[in-house]
Amino acid sequence: FFNTKLYTGTGSSNAVTGVGFSPGFVWLKKRSAADNHYLFDVVRGATKYIRSNLTSAEATDPGSLSAFGSDGFTVVSEGDINANGATMASWNWKAGTSFSNSAGANGASLASTGSVNTTAGFSIVSWTSPNSNANTIAHGLGSVPEMIIMKKRGAAGGWVVYHQAMGNTHGMFLSTANAKEDNAGFFNDTSPTSAVFTTGSDGGLINNTMIAYCFAGKQSYSKFGTYTGNGNANGPFCYLGFKPAFVLVKLASGSDDWQILDNKRNPINIMD
Repeated sequence: FFNTKLYTGTGSSNAVTGVGFSPGFVWLKKRSAADNHYLFDVVRGATKYIRSNLTSAEATDPGSLSAFGSDGFTVVSEGDINANGATMASWNWKAGTSFSNSAGANGASLASTGSVNTTAGFSIVSWTSPNSNANTIAHGLGSVPEMIIMKKRGAAGGWVVYHQAMGNTHGMFLSTANAKEDNAGFFNDTSPTSAVFTTGSDGGLINNTMIAYCFAGKQSYSKFGTYTGNGNANGPFCYLGFKPAFVLVKLASGSDDWQILDNKRNPINIMD
């Protein structure tokens, strides 16, 4: 349901295989240079990208990721994700089952569509949000999401992040290094349920088409939590109950960059 795939750019059509499944969500980043992050998913469709380090609107580029395949994806001429000789990282999640939910159904005030993998606790959700104070959107997971990453598609706006460790009163922006922010405009101070999540009146969440990536913890597969740093070279140890393949970390109490670690690029500690 998840795999990190490293590849080398070719500068022309490049079919990247070896993912092990047909990915529904692909996150790409050049390793050999300081370029943008590119995010693609099957709900918005191939060639449509949003960049997680920027607040800019969704863009369409036939030279970016041109197709999702049965075992990977194809990238073309966009230099940030397929420059000739550039080393790249791709993080891939499997969704797979399409769903739609009408306004008024399952406690949702707005209609939504998406793709979901209930076994892995992952869904991609698209909806249109009017200019109003609070709305509920069906996520399709059938369990409570513990992390939600949301972005306005048709206009510039920050990436709003919900995390269960911060609670429903606080959020962060994936596109900045800022600390967590107490803002009822993010989630209307309302926790997600097994059916819906709530968005508030923040300008990044209203009056536009939206996309969200929703994650629920699954035993021996995924976990979403918090820890307190100790400033030591060794520690703290964070018990997960499984060996992680992907770790996303952000300082919540202050300003610092988001960090992505995975099991395919060289880790600091030797792994068996």
